[in-house]
Amino acid sequence: MTTIGFIGAGHVGQSLAKAAIANGYDVVLSNNQDPDSLADVVKQLGPHASAATAAEAAERADFAVVAIPITTIDQVPVEPLASKVVIATINYFPDRLGHIAEIDDGTTTAPGLLQAHLPKSKVVRAFSMIDAADMSEDGHPQGDPKRRALALAGDDPDAKKLVANLYDQLGFDALDLGDLDESWRVDAGQKAFVTHQNLEELKANVANARRK
Repeated sequence: MTTIGFIGAGHVGQSLAKAAIANGYDVVLSNNQDPDSLADVVKQLGPHASAATAAEAAERADFAVVAIPITTIDQVPVEPLASKVVIATINYFPDRLGHIAEIDDGTTTAPGLLQAHLPKSKVVRAFSMIDAADMSEDGHPQGDPKRRALALAGDDPDAKKLVANLYDQLGFDALDLGDLDESWRVDAGQKAFVTHQNLEELKANVANARRK
C-alpha cells in the first residue's frame, strides 16, 4: 500500500490525510513536536495512520505532503525526500507572516522556495487553493455537477501526473498550470484562490490572473 508522509499535521495535513485514507492510502503524520503529541489525531484517523518524527515520516513516505507555514520551510528534512515527489500546500500570507522579497519581486514563488530547499526532490504545488475541510468533504465523482477543479504546478511531468491522479481519486478535476513559476496564478488574492469552481471556470480565473 502506498504511504504518504506528512510534514505538518495541522488542519490541512489532517484533512488531506483523512481523504487519503478513505482512498486506500497509509499516512504517516509529523509535526514539530514529539510524535506522541499526535496520538489523538492518529486514533481519530484509524489504523492506516501513524505518527513519527519529520525525518521518519519523510523516510517512510512513497511521496510526501508539506503542510507547514512558509516561514518554517528550513525544518523540512532534505535527504529523506531526495528523488521523491513532494506536494507543497504552502501559501504566502505576507500580512500574517511577513514579506519575502524574492516572492514580492517575482523572483520565485512559495513552492519555489521549497524546491530550492529540496533540490533533489520533485516539488508540485497542489491543494493550496482550497479550504482545509473541503479536501476531505467536498470531493465528487467524475461527471457530478458539483465536482470542483483544483490547479497544480511543477517542473517534473511524472510528478504532476501522480498529483493529478491523486486529485482525481479524491474527487477533483486537475488543471496543470505548467512549471512552478506559474503557481502564483492561484496565490491568495487571485480569483482562483479558495473559490468553488469547475474546470472551465478555473481555466478562466487563472488566465485572467495578474501578478501583484
